[in-house]
Amino acid sequence: MGRMTETVKVLLIINVIFFIGSQLIGDVAYEYFALWFVKHTNFQVWQIVSHMFMHGGFMHILFNMYALWAFGSPIEQMLGQKRFLIFYFGAGIGAAFLHTLVNFYAYQNGANEFLEIGYTPAEVADFLQEAARSAAATGQYSYPSGLDADAVGSMVESYATPAVGASGAIYGILVAFGMMFPNVELFLLFVPVPIKAKYFIPGLIILDLFSGVTGYSIFGGSIAHFAHVGGALFGFLMMYYWKKNQFNDNRWY
Repeated sequence: MGRMTETVKVLLIINVIFFIGSQLIGDVAYEYFALWFVKHTNFQVWQIVSHMFMHGGFMHILFNMYALWAFGSPIEQMLGQKRFLIFYFGAGIGAAFLHTLVNFYAYQNGANEFLEIGYTPAEVADFLQEAARSAAATGQYSYPSGLDADAVGSMVESYATPAVGASGAIYGILVAFGMMFPNVELFLLFVPVPIKAKYFIPGLIILDLFSGVTGYSIFGGSIAHFAHVGGALFGFLMMYYWKKNQFNDNRWY
């Protein structure tokens, strides 16, 4: 966790530029570059990648960029620049995939509630657009009585809340670090004793999975827990493949 490697430095600079730009431009930046639900009118294909360079606030980007430097640099030294870039974006895109898949499940559950009382798919889409506007303006929206409030709430949240941040790619890097340096002891601000990477990183992923399944967030709200899990999963699969082939397989670039 010493010298910052070149690719990590470039990624960090791009993230900072995007963050400063989004603070100056405001909501328009998030409209175009955050990852929106696939059925949302703001969704664009490039958001699958661009959302990785957007962040929701200073502490969000601070923690992600610290982790990128601390854990990404040794991983880049192990993998090399080209493979590290494939790994970084692969984990980030994998995170977006699982996040979108879970959101689509929530969307479908909520949509079924409306379809069962006679709404058409077009009317469901109209309701979502109006609910998103109302929620953004007042924090509230109305829906027909008798529907499952949790299902409707999850549907609206999945539709109206965009995802931002490099966290999915960072979780992939964390998994790679745990696989390559399992016995390195990590010192955490909120834990007074060192914890080996092979215990800390799986524990962190389990906490995210717990929060994603139960809805009880240990680290606060507005966290895309399944994006973290997705980044970790795709990071594990890539590192497992490369470790198994001792980093000698060049077919991925």
